Amino acid sequence: MTWPVYEAKSRFSELLDAAVELGPQIISRRGVETAVVLPIGTWKRLQQAARQLAIDPLTDPSGPHDLYIPSRQNFTIRPVKFED
Repeated sequence: MTWPVYEAKSRFSELLDAAVELGPQIISRRGVETAVVLPIGTWKRLQQAARQLAIDPLTDPSGPHDLYIPSRQNFTIRPVKFED
């Protein structure tokens, strides 16, 4: 269900009850869907799923181990000029 912001403000308890009983509730501002109120269980599941997707490939033991690391042997040292 979509709730206009003025109605969501005036009927906030009903909005929370609907989120718990019926699932996510959308809040719109000037006809544009702007926010979602969802049960805490749904929020926690979404957070856990997002954490599982955000695995760092450099620290993941099952990640790629054939990353190319360029050699640093071919570099030149530039003289440093000091101004008096």
